[in-house]
Amino acid sequence: MLRGIGAAALAGGTVGGAAALAGCAPSASTNQQPLGTPSFSAPPAGEVTIWDRSGDLYKVFDKAIASFTAKYPQVKVNHLAVDINAKLPSTLISGAEVPDGAFYDDALIPGIAPQLFDLSTLIEPYKKDIAPYKLGVVTVEGRVVAVPWDLDPGLLFYRADLVEQAGVDPAKIATYDDLLAAARTVKGKFPASKPLHLEANEYLSQLWLDMFVNQQGAAIVDSAGKLAVDTTPYRTALTWLDKVRAEDLGTLAKYFEPTDVNTLDNGTQVFVPWAQWFVFGPQQLLKQTKGKWRATALPAWQAGGARGGVMGGSSFVIPAKAKNPQLAWLLYEHLTFSKTGYTAVYGPNDVYPGGINTSVPSYLPALSGEALFKPVAELGGQDLWKVATDAAKQVPGGYTIPVWWGKAVDYLGVNLQRMLNGQMSPDDVLSTSAQQIQKNLVDRP
Repeated sequence: MLRGIGAAALAGGTVGGAAALAGCAPSASTNQQPLGTPSFSAPPAGEVTIWDRSGDLYKVFDKAIASFTAKYPQVKVNHLAVDINAKLPSTLISGAEVPDGAFYDDALIPGIAPQLFDLSTLIEPYKKDIAPYKLGVVTVEGRVVAVPWDLDPGLLFYRADLVEQAGVDPAKIATYDDLLAAARTVKGKFPASKPLHLEANEYLSQLWLDMFVNQQGAAIVDSAGKLAVDTTPYRTALTWLDKVRAEDLGTLAKYFEPTDVNTLDNGTQVFVPWAQWFVFGPQQLLKQTKGKWRATALPAWQAGGARGGVMGGSSFVIPAKAKNPQLAWLLYEHLTFSKTGYTAVYGPNDVYPGGINTSVPSYLPALSGEALFKPVAELGGQDLWKVATDAAKQVPGGYTIPVWWGKAVDYLGVNLQRMLNGQMSPDDVLSTSAQQIQKNLVDRP
């Protein structure tokens, strides 16, 4: 299940589709207002309409909502499965049949922020217990506009059998230089391999690049909102990726499309630095190598550096025109900040007997408690919970998503692909992308 992540929701789409989603955002005029603390003269009662994505995610949340209605039996939750990314922006603009709450991609939240309730006061008691990265992405112009849900930490997935045969010790891959050296060793043992994954989807490759940059404590804009593409963190990551390409150590393929799946299964690809949700592949898509993959922390960009970075994520939003926003808050507070709620989502259930293992909660007490999902058989019985939560705790904060992030794919994402195809240098990608984004997105009225 490709759950939670903005990237996975769009992975099968086009860069134009990503830009179109961002382009559907409401105008800058705002009707945003603070949502007051719920106050009921009697036990909470009424109806609330909630949107979630169709498929497995909907089924899991549907089961988890039962733990909320058990707590508040006089509240009826109308839980609807919809194409949220396509439908929510236009619904907020029209004001017709607006839901009380919805599950929405973090990368797209800034575009609809003016049409959401300001949840700053309600989130305040929980702030110290929310992963700093996640608190940053749901904060727009100083207001918390969403209830932070998941963390999608980056991990290094690898073929344990081939790595062992090549004489590489994964525990000694501490930096990206170490990873490059390991890839060279593997290629020396298996000449037909191109051991490292290089992402060929424009949208996903930009999100992937952001993971590497986030590891270095940076983002596409700085703390003052100034464009920060042509900077050292981006240059460091791009220089490394270009070296992988130049040494023929990388397989350029679109995430989990046929070429990617085939080369993961046949031993061409051996190392995949990617979000935790890569585990979906060994569980559902890979046939020949099921049980042969493992996960470890991302390498650091320099010795002693952070070994965690985030790629994707989603949160819960409450529209300013919702009819019962306080009931929506009670639901999301329950799912996010109560042990009963987040355990109902992540823990073993009828849909996933082992629990959801494609992300971890952004609520820090949940990360420090007992494992919410079971060891993963398709990773050889590995305890992915420990690997993922250790990585999540190292994710740097201070990350900001600008309203135009999706549209930047037409420039940064496209130019990155040109570099991976040997048509541009890292410096060309940065200087050209910075000029294009500044002119067409940042300076645009």
